[in-house]
Amino acid sequence: MNLLDLGVFALYMSGVIGIGIYFLIKNKGADDYYVGGRNIGSWHVGLSVVATDVGGGFSIGLGGLGFIMGIAGSWMLFTGLVGAWISAVILIPQVKKIDYLKKLHTFPQVLGKLYSPRVALLAGIISAIGYLGFTSSQVLAGAILAEATFAPMLDRQTALIIMGIIVIVYTSMGGIKAVIYTDTIQWIILISGLVFIGIPISYFSVGGMTAIREALPPEFFSLANISWQQILNWALTIIPIWFVGMTLYQRIYATRSKKQAQKAWFIAGLFEWPVMAFMGVLLGLFARVALLQGQFEYLGHAALTDIDEEMGLPLLLRTVLPVGFMGLMMAAYFSAIMSTADSCLVASSGNFITDIINKWFKTPQSRKGFLFFSQAVTLVLGTIALILAAFMPSVLELMLHSYAFMVSGLFIPVLGGLFIKKPSPIAAFWSMLLGGATTITLIILNLSLPFGLDPIIFGISISAMSFLFITFIVKLKNKQ
Repeated sequence: MNLLDLGVFALYMSGVIGIGIYFLIKNKGADDYYVGGRNIGSWHVGLSVVATDVGGGFSIGLGGLGFIMGIAGSWMLFTGLVGAWISAVILIPQVKKIDYLKKLHTFPQVLGKLYSPRVALLAGIISAIGYLGFTSSQVLAGAILAEATFAPMLDRQTALIIMGIIVIVYTSMGGIKAVIYTDTIQWIILISGLVFIGIPISYFSVGGMTAIREALPPEFFSLANISWQQILNWALTIIPIWFVGMTLYQRIYATRSKKQAQKAWFIAGLFEWPVMAFMGVLLGLFARVALLQGQFEYLGHAALTDIDEEMGLPLLLRTVLPVGFMGLMMAAYFSAIMSTADSCLVASSGNFITDIINKWFKTPQSRKGFLFFSQAVTLVLGTIALILAAFMPSVLELMLHSYAFMVSGLFIPVLGGLFIKKPSPIAAFWSMLLGGATTITLIILNLSLPFGLDPIIFGISISAMSFLFITFIVKLKNKQ
């Protein structure tokens, strides 16, 4: 990378750290640190939601999907649009009603109000672990991007450490306000970089549509190039996360009203699909063409077997972007990565402190004491996420596993709490435990499952059956 590119990149990262320091000074207590003082506007929240949900991990992952299957990979984020709009209509009115009455900070607190403290504790454990894994996936995405961009100067392990330190430091300092306001800036940088720099330059560098069609088979240009199992797996992994995601509840709490929260969710859905979905897969598709044309040979990648599909997009940008633009584009992608990593780290921290530690230990009571304690816990969890990222090979796999673990344990109890009168805490507890345990066990065992379905299908099924069965038994017992 040229010195000008390095200068642009370093300047951007310095600005991000500066924002963290600013909000370190401005934050007054838990409300500021975890829910932004509950007065942030729709556009800031909406852009923060999509930046967090799509972020760099999905950006790199989408590039990988475009590389291996073409534009049909965009269906993954169509499920994000569906999830955002459904939750805007069904979930947000319920949560804002509880929010105004109880002044909540986390997602498990909702289940605590719907069920019991015991249920909230288990939800906090599931959510905290899930978001720790998701934070790791974002740090890994940053390392993969840095490795492709700065090689041979920088290997993946070194890149992991650098990326992790930046995310951990500025997130632990600034909390959710630093996250949301930098998310807005980061997302604008990413979209602008893709629309005006990345996509047009990549398109012309590979020779335009004629060369692209000559290099790739017809199915790469078809939205039907996907199996029903894959769409079902994505749908049941991604749509429910809009009902159980701690980062999303934090942003619902951060808005001023129900209408502003719903507007933010509608904005986020449209930016997920079609905007970001097609941008990501198109760049991955262009990367495959560039590889087949021999443009990556100077980097030691001459054939499809020589490259990890998630490396295709960053290698493409390194190869085709001129001096100066490379730094801007890398800043854009690192922006997206950090916008997700920081949100997930704050979410995991909020779960550990509010929903787990507070149950067993007495936390500092003063505003400054609690704020310092929150920052310290965030720092420790970020370090754990960094260590976990060092052992994982795939960004998209780690992200979807984290989603699957949370969804299979938490989705059914949320629906039961919202739509069943006097829902059973016992049913919720065992539904969460059995659903989450089933999914994580199947993931670890890596079994060949029927019809090519993902473990989450079976986890949610076990969760739903146990919830309904125990609810029925409890109601039957109460009638006797």
